[in-house]
Amino acid sequence: MEFGKRLRETRILRKKTQQEMADLIGVALQSYQRYEQGEREPSLSMLITLADVLEVSTDELLGRTARSDEKS
Repeated sequence: MEFGKRLRETRILRKKTQQEMADLIGVALQSYQRYEQGEREPSLSMLITLADVLEVSTDELLGRTARSDEKS
């Protein structure tokens, strides 16, 4: 699964809107939307911030491990 889709699904699981995410990570709504749409990739520091806000690991956001709700 691509990063943007995983980011979107994780955000929805955490019951946050795109606007809430943008506010929490300190970017404009359109910038955040570009992450989810796959039009832009976050910097390393932004990836860490996204993971912290969503309370997941960076590996989970990058698809290197299964999310806790995907584990069997």
